[in-house]
Amino acid sequence: MTEAAGDNLPRLGISLGDPRGIGPEIIEAALTDCGARGVASFRVAGAVGAVGAYDSALEALASLGFHSVGAWDSGLTAGGNADARAGELAGRSIETVVQWALAGEVDGIVTGPISKRALGEAGYPFPGHTELLQKQTGAAEVAMIMAAETTPLGGPLRIALVTVHVPLRDVPGLLTPNLVAAKATVAIKALREWWGIAEPRIALAGVNPHASDGGLFGDEEARILDPAAEMITAATGAQVTGVFPADTVFRLCLEGRVDLVVAPYHDVGLAVLKTLASETGVNVTAGLPFPRTSPDHGAAFDIAGRGVANPSSMTAAVELCARFCRRDGEVA
Repeated sequence: MTEAAGDNLPRLGISLGDPRGIGPEIIEAALTDCGARGVASFRVAGAVGAVGAYDSALEALASLGFHSVGAWDSGLTAGGNADARAGELAGRSIETVVQWALAGEVDGIVTGPISKRALGEAGYPFPGHTELLQKQTGAAEVAMIMAAETTPLGGPLRIALVTVHVPLRDVPGLLTPNLVAAKATVAIKALREWWGIAEPRIALAGVNPHASDGGLFGDEEARILDPAAEMITAATGAQVTGVFPADTVFRLCLEGRVDLVVAPYHDVGLAVLKTLASETGVNVTAGLPFPRTSPDHGAAFDIAGRGVANPSSMTAAVELCARFCRRDGEVA
């Protein structure tokens, strides 16, 4: 790789996630692979002196511009509030890479897996990365997009969630035409600016069986989703192909007939993506002032440090963020 080519690489900030999990080892593997292939340049933020595979991973990551956010004391596993300390360090690493991005020192960020419980124990009152990043950046609206650019059945598969980490019983009361339109609008902007899709085609997944079958099984489709479709088109000019039953709508994306499915709640979308693309799925936060991606899995404490964690989703997250951040102005 020439110096000029290296200077033109996207610059990515990487947070290592929970110090007890698989984040460090899968990030080491992903960055070693992506760095060797000239995908991007990296700056890494995380804790020093971690358990599991962290110590060996940190040796490899040191050459990538590692920034310590504090020390992890593995003795906490035998006493004290390990969740709170781990969550504090994970939160600091996220804050650090966000600061880099807001200062223009990196072009985008990739976040390692965290424990939502630990983050809460550390005083971060957010159900996950998405909401924390919205608060840290002051973004007016964000949307979680789960994406797999390749799938066994064709693809790509992209799913924007209207509601995320809330109990299923609360979903009907949260859904409104304005909320659906707002999430879809943010996602459409990302499709245009990050994916380079000039004329996005959108499908809305129904809430009820058979998309209510004309009102036989509920009224959310007619009362919420149909008006939302009109609002989305008026606000964005994007083509909304319609409201479809959730048990068939994702085929439209896999067959290349739409670019994005907007799903009303968490599991109706993620069950499909994680079944079809468990090793290549990527979590994208749309609406931030910079691209952010992460793998589509958690910290996997039960296998940390055993050398069996699959880095494929992290590699896909790095590659997709780098694609979004290409500094030569081209669309990959």
